Amino acid sequence: MSLLLLIFLSVLQGVTELFPVSSLGHTLLVPAVLGVRLDRHAPALLPFLVALHLGTALALLLYFRTRWIALAKGFLGSLRGRHSADGHLAWGLIVGTIPAGLVGLLLEKPLAHLFHDLKVVALALMINGIVLRLGGRRDADAAPASPPVEAQRLTLRQAALVGLAQVGALIPGFSRSGLTMVAGLRAGLSRAAAAEFSFLLGTPIILAACVLELPKLRHHHTQLASAALGGLLTGLAAYLSVRFLMRYFEGRGRLATFGAYCLVAGALCLGWLAWHPLV
Repeated sequence: MSLLLLIFLSVLQGVTELFPVSSLGHTLLVPAVLGVRLDRHAPALLPFLVALHLGTALALLLYFRTRWIALAKGFLGSLRGRHSADGHLAWGLIVGTIPAGLVGLLLEKPLAHLFHDLKVVALALMINGIVLRLGGRRDADAAPASPPVEAQRLTLRQAALVGLAQVGALIPGFSRSGLTMVAGLRAGLSRAAAAEFSFLLGTPIILAACVLELPKLRHHHTQLASAALGGLLTGLAAYLSVRFLMRYFEGRGRLATFGAYCLVAGALCLGWLAWHPLV
């Protein structure tokens, strides 16, 4: 892999992992449309992409470091019988992580085959756009008489349902952050709280994927240096992305805007792939 391609994929991953537009979908589709050949059947591809995700996870840990310290203290306190909002949220994140973790382990091999069909990825990106459009419109039309709740006040059942939305993102083209933000809005969270809960919820699942996939790079020594550099570049891009997105959703930012983008981008990629069936 050339240095230029490595930089391109790393920055693309760092930006699109947190933006609700599907990082995996973009990593597979954009190089194909640009004429860059990625061997989607290569056994080292998935571990390499997961290594880029590690950079994203570290960026999220750094950005929300104060929150994670409070959550850790709250969790330890809950084990000693001390109840707190941070302890409740920590348990909510644990419960919310379970659905996608179980499905990912059980369906790892069948889901891996979806990497090979770019038309399915493009179609999934379009459906992701529809979900974001509908979720964004519901948010815009929400009654002001019903004030949004904070993440600490989510019930464990609500946290589990938000976490269940992550399962859809196991299909390339669906956005993990987008699906969980929509689910968070449906649970009554504000846009900023839904974004924060989504980013917090995504960190354990990304780290778990790294634990499973990164050891596979031991058999591909030439990829180790590329993975390390890519993870660093991805982390830098992800940190800037989360700073932007938190400010965006704390303001007047809407998910529907990203939904429109996904619809257009997915349709263009699907049309392009129809004319280039050998990709």
